[in-house]
Amino acid sequence: MTFFEKVPNRKETRSVKWDLVKSIYGADDVLPMWVADMDFPVPTAVTEALVKRAQHGIFGYTYTDPSVNHLICKWVKKRHNWDINPSSLIYSPGVITTLHMAIQTFTNKDDAILIQTPVYPPFYDVVKKHNRTLITNPLVLKNGRYEIDFPHFEAQLKQGVKAFILCNPHNPVGRVWTKEELQQMADLCLKYNVTIFSDEIHADIVYSDYKHIPIASLSEEISKHTITCMSPTKTFNLAGLQASFAIVSDKAMRVKLNDQLKRQGVIFLNTMGVTALEAAYRDGENWLEELLEVLERNKTLVSRAFEGRNDVSIIEPEGTYLIWMDCRQMNLPHEEIKKFMQENAKVGLNDGISFGEEGSGFMRINIACPTTIVKQGLDRILTALNNRKE
Repeated sequence: MTFFEKVPNRKETRSVKWDLVKSIYGADDVLPMWVADMDFPVPTAVTEALVKRAQHGIFGYTYTDPSVNHLICKWVKKRHNWDINPSSLIYSPGVITTLHMAIQTFTNKDDAILIQTPVYPPFYDVVKKHNRTLITNPLVLKNGRYEIDFPHFEAQLKQGVKAFILCNPHNPVGRVWTKEELQQMADLCLKYNVTIFSDEIHADIVYSDYKHIPIASLSEEISKHTITCMSPTKTFNLAGLQASFAIVSDKAMRVKLNDQLKRQGVIFLNTMGVTALEAAYRDGENWLEELLEVLERNKTLVSRAFEGRNDVSIIEPEGTYLIWMDCRQMNLPHEEIKKFMQENAKVGLNDGISFGEEGSGFMRINIACPTTIVKQGLDRILTALNNRKE
């Protein structure tokens, strides 16, 4: 049995995904395939580094030194062909933390902030909770693939938008935006003096026919108007250790953002987060390559399972380990679709409408788990769908 085939027991580890099943779905027998972490052990090098650090026995304040900065720069160059300066890095517990800080730093009350829906639910919160005005540019589903409505995108920017939160790769629809799409968005943001906050936490989880391009890598001018948020946490299943970084090329922007983080008491990463980040970027690449092969197989399995059906179809993901399921042809109200998946199929999925009103009729499934779990989830869903027809 290979490293990625063993089914782990995550119960009684305070796992949000596994230990909160009953409180979230109302029953113990629901198979959780929702929250975006993986049911895979981290790279052995990460575990070994954490054990070694734990055995030291002292966990005082921990800083990130130049060696960590250079590891990140090396990783970003190799995986995404982007040369970044170590001095451009700012550390934060998480991407969403950074987005909260960026909005407080570079926008004011009632300023308009643009997001592309349906999108990761915290994007709504980081706008609304700071009393900013939410502006949307809904993505358009054409022939099973989401596209950007560029005339509408520009029309929205013309309203006086101050910042645009980009999601690339996009969660939940799985798009990896092309260079041409990124360039067009960036050019329009420059034209209307809109700052770009780019969430690229899924940058390393991209399938073989696609390539992630950081929007700030397109040009020096674009980089000076962009805050790029990345992290090893999605890549290496380290979410509970809370370690991320922002790449801010413009010095003035970097100083302002860093000052805001300090005002909120965000000064150091936690000791284990730094340790895991370093080990992952230093010794985790082979693990990642094997992970991508497993995810590719799981993705193909899911796609084939729903191929040709007239009730549920799959939006083929180009990146992320999350698949957007189109359930609209079940011809049920959205709440009934949720109930069906939870009570009939006994599979815990993400509710599509939590990603915005454009998610009505959709559900999101997480395939970052051993193939046996993916098959079990698919069997449950397909059996329930087939029984519904009888």
